[in-house]
Amino acid sequence: MSTVDFATAVAQEEAYLQKLHPTPDDIPGCMKIFDDFLSCNITVNQIRSLYRYGQRAECGHKWEDFKFCMSITNLHPEERRNVWIRRRAEWWAHRRLSQSSEDIWEIRKEPLQNWPPATPTCDANAETIA
Repeated sequence: MSTVDFATAVAQEEAYLQKLHPTPDDIPGCMKIFDDFLSCNITVNQIRSLYRYGQRAECGHKWEDFKFCMSITNLHPEERRNVWIRRRAEWWAHRRLSQSSEDIWEIRKEPLQNWPPATPTCDANAETIA
């Protein structure tokens, strides 16, 4: 389990996203987000989700992203970028701090001692079985 609290995780994600999307032109437009929603619903993706997880793909969050994008279109470009980054940072922070199907092992802080085990060497004088 992570030792980072939610506010710290959001701040870390915001810093990363600020670098990843340095200008307002770098954030995705509403049509790109709408395309992501539509592609989530196509048959191939739904079948893949059924195969992998035993249920249809959940696309509601992509629709919410599109509605959010449409709601911020009247903001100044830099303000729109900051609002979009804040929302994505919160999403990533929730994802990082919540349980996931990928949470199988704890991350090691240091390597295992004596791993891999030593391989026994062949003794040239040892008897061989014919």
